[in-house]
Amino acid sequence: MELMPALARWIHFIAGITWIGMLYYFNLVQMPALKDAAADGTAAGITKHVAPRALFWFRWSALVTWLAGAALLGPHFNAAFSLQPGFAGIGVGAWLGTIMLLNVWGLIWPNQKKVLGLVPASDEEKNRARRVAFLASRTNMMLSLPLLFFMAGGLSHRAAFGL
Repeated sequence: MELMPALARWIHFIAGITWIGMLYYFNLVQMPALKDAAADGTAAGITKHVAPRALFWFRWSALVTWLAGAALLGPHFNAAFSLQPGFAGIGVGAWLGTIMLLNVWGLIWPNQKKVLGLVPASDEEKNRARRVAFLASRTNMMLSLPLLFFMAGGLSHRAAFGL
């Protein structure tokens, strides 16, 4: 096994666990907890201290996962993204990961900055931002299931990648 593909695979794996783990944390733990915390007035600690740190790891692990995945595809990057024979499965996974990455950086993070008060926003803008971030996050959670399926399927075709 060559060093660079092995390193890219390891980074992709660890960053992916972090990204998907944070995604599930936000959707299954933090969002429901924030509802309860808002009801009893204790949400400030989560929104001030926990959420910004969690979003840091979330967005950067998303980017590192995507970059390491692109490195793993290497010379087969175009074949995967154009869904050529032998690369369609991993290509679908790559496209799902790309959509999820764009959701993180283009929808979730910009809107969460408004919700958390990191950028100025009116109450109306915060409510709209909260809804957009919620929907993008739930979309990513649903896309993560087929993403993992296609990624795992791509592992069985390692010979196609010369790995």
